[in-house]
Amino acid sequence: MAGVLRLDTEQDFRQEYFYRNSLAEESREKENQAAIRIQSWVRACRVQAYISHLHKKAVIIQKIWRGFRARSRFRQMVKAAYFIMKMNFYEAMAVRIQRRWRGYYVRKYVHNFYARKSYLENISMKNKQVRRDLDELEELQRRERKCLEMVKEQTAKLYQAHRLHHLVSTKQCPGVFNSPFRRAPHEMELLLRQVKYQAPTRLNPRDRAFQLGTPGPAAPNFPETLGSPWIKSTHSGSSSRPVLPPIVSRKPQTSYTLLEDVQNDLRQHNLSAFTRPIYANKTLN
Repeated sequence: MAGVLRLDTEQDFRQEYFYRNSLAEESREKENQAAIRIQSWVRACRVQAYISHLHKKAVIIQKIWRGFRARSRFRQMVKAAYFIMKMNFYEAMAVRIQRRWRGYYVRKYVHNFYARKSYLENISMKNKQVRRDLDELEELQRRERKCLEMVKEQTAKLYQAHRLHHLVSTKQCPGVFNSPFRRAPHEMELLLRQVKYQAPTRLNPRDRAFQLGTPGPAAPNFPETLGSPWIKSTHSGSSSRPVLPPIVSRKPQTSYTLLEDVQNDLRQHNLSAFTRPIYANKTLN
């Protein structure tokens, strides 16, 4: 009885075993794929964690190295700037020393400082004296020009007074320059009263421009005109009257009383003018 029960239990166990094995075989592939996926994810997480760790360490190394290089470069730049500053300072001091020494050498062995100083002082004094003389000369020349202008102006006024002497005022007729609205007579009126009228001599064509203005060196001469450069002085002994040109001898004008005399004279004149060239040609031949 016990054996039969044992066989029955063994058969049930076998069936259960086969059933369980078949179920395990069926789910083994899925479990394998799931295990592979879990392993790949775990390994990926480990690799990513390792790579991130390496990246962080690389960044730290690069940061330290770049800081070291930058500091070393900055130290070199500071050293170069300091060296340049020292060289500039040394050069400036050397230039100052050379300047002092050359100035001392030149003052002691080349030039005498006090002699040069006195020479420059003498030159400055001479320049001041020359400037003073030039100023005086300029002032003298200015006064001379002013006097000449005044003489020319007065001479022109005298010349105009001689020419306009007929405009002087009289008791019967007041002159042009003697306005009744003036308290005192005009300057030209006083000048017209002082001078005497005399007809001016004939001027040359090149001196006619002075008739309306200031007279030139060939202007007519008037007697009794004081201060005029065109009047001869009394100590020369010559007369102050102008020297007139000589009278040119001309053929006296014939007075015709009869018409016949005029016709005869005109006929003789035409005949002589007609025969003169013929006679000249014969003499040439």
